[in-house]
Amino acid sequence: MKWFILVALFGLGLAQHNPHIKKGRTAIVHLFEWRWADIAAECERYLGPNGFGGVQISPPNEHIMLDNPWRPWWMRYQPISYNLCSRSGSEDELRDMITRCNNVGVNIYVDAVINHMCGASGGEGTHSSCGSWFDAGKKDFPSVPFSNCDFNDNKCRTGSGNIENYGDANQVRDCRLVSLLDLALEKDYVRGKVTDFLNVLIDMGVAGFRVDACKHMWPGDLAAVYGGLHNLNTKWWSAGSRPFIFQEVIDLGGESITTKEYVNLGRVTEFKYGAKLGTVFRKWNGEKLCYTRNWGEGWGFMSDGNAVVFVDNHDNQRGHGAGGAAIVTFWDPRPHKMAVAYMLAHPYGVTRVMSSFRWNRHIVNGKDQNDWMGPPSHSDGSTKSVPINPDQTCGDGWVCEHRWRQITNMVKFRNVVDGQPHSNWWDNQSNQVAFGRGNRGFIVFNNDDWDLDETLNTGMPGGTYCDVISGQKEGGRCTGKQIQVGGDGRAHFKISSRDEDPFVAIHAESKL
Repeated sequence: MKWFILVALFGLGLAQHNPHIKKGRTAIVHLFEWRWADIAAECERYLGPNGFGGVQISPPNEHIMLDNPWRPWWMRYQPISYNLCSRSGSEDELRDMITRCNNVGVNIYVDAVINHMCGASGGEGTHSSCGSWFDAGKKDFPSVPFSNCDFNDNKCRTGSGNIENYGDANQVRDCRLVSLLDLALEKDYVRGKVTDFLNVLIDMGVAGFRVDACKHMWPGDLAAVYGGLHNLNTKWWSAGSRPFIFQEVIDLGGESITTKEYVNLGRVTEFKYGAKLGTVFRKWNGEKLCYTRNWGEGWGFMSDGNAVVFVDNHDNQRGHGAGGAAIVTFWDPRPHKMAVAYMLAHPYGVTRVMSSFRWNRHIVNGKDQNDWMGPPSHSDGSTKSVPINPDQTCGDGWVCEHRWRQITNMVKFRNVVDGQPHSNWWDNQSNQVAFGRGNRGFIVFNNDDWDLDETLNTGMPGGTYCDVISGQKEGGRCTGKQIQVGGDGRAHFKISSRDEDPFVAIHAESKL
């Protein structure tokens, strides 16, 4: 009997690795802190037409509201209840967004915060996004309801009640993460409330979940929650499809909890990926781009089928989480575009692109004092809409990296080369590298301080191709560089180290 349960759970875990991205699409974008109405519009006008596969949305449930005029972004990670009204919009707006995005082939993945409620010092009253009353000091959340017996304080063995030693797995999972009230997920009642919340979203039509703070929850508790989830809505998915699960587990090595404990349940965020790729593109610690020939599992990352990868995320672009100053972000646009292009060209993992907002940086002793700032807001604290400029970029403090031509065009590149092997590697034993994806695409990087001038085997059919970095194919012409591939598959590449974007990419659909 035990064997049967193990086999059933293993099957469930494998099913939960599938992101269910529509055929011909491959990449997810995180529209961090966007309003539901803006996401719905973006799916229809941009993401669907440009081949994006899905959107990770910010936590949709009721959260704490602070009177601070810059309403910190981390309020979204301090739940008050599982009511679906957040600063991104109402339940009706959420439902409308899910439907409209699904209808244009763009999946919705919910950032699910199920490890904890708000901070212990969150106070009491109705300062929450739906106006529900709560009392953090008494651990009283009547809108769920949770009471003081639904939390882990009796299990935590530290003096402060917070995690004090990340080398102690029991502390990491049973004590409070930065004073956030830690839910007792071992209790059937608590599991039931969490599962019900996720099932409401599945029934609405979401494709899966990014599960926050997973290393702070016991794998067995998560297995029980995931096992209680409904199959995906058959309006958009085939019968029996399981929700995609990708779990936030920060593991750079050297801690008591590893990603290995979670990969049987679903995919896991590979934080080593962005940390290492940033170090390579910054040329720190003697790293060179030529060393990435065996990129992926050869660098000690988890197996390809278990990984969700990203150059930066909402935490580490602010210096939190993993990777430190190595992480390349929109603040460093040149290496950021190159690193994102490398990720999208390379076959490893399910890829997620970051789409950010600006904040007023204030660096003191290497630490950004304003890393807490929330999204662009009106004077009443409500989140601003995302205005689209005539050149297709965003305004009003929204960065919208996913709309940068180089990144959008690399999302298309990934779609075109999907399923093709990593091939035709070339390097100069320094920071100039090139590789192909079978006979469907080829990319060349110059991250050295001198020019690249080489004839390389692309593996592509002969013809004239438009470089999709300096421009793209429009009608019967190229708006940027043209690359001539000979009948033998060879092409000449010249990339100045002073170019705005010192890399070139061609693919089967950019051929004239």
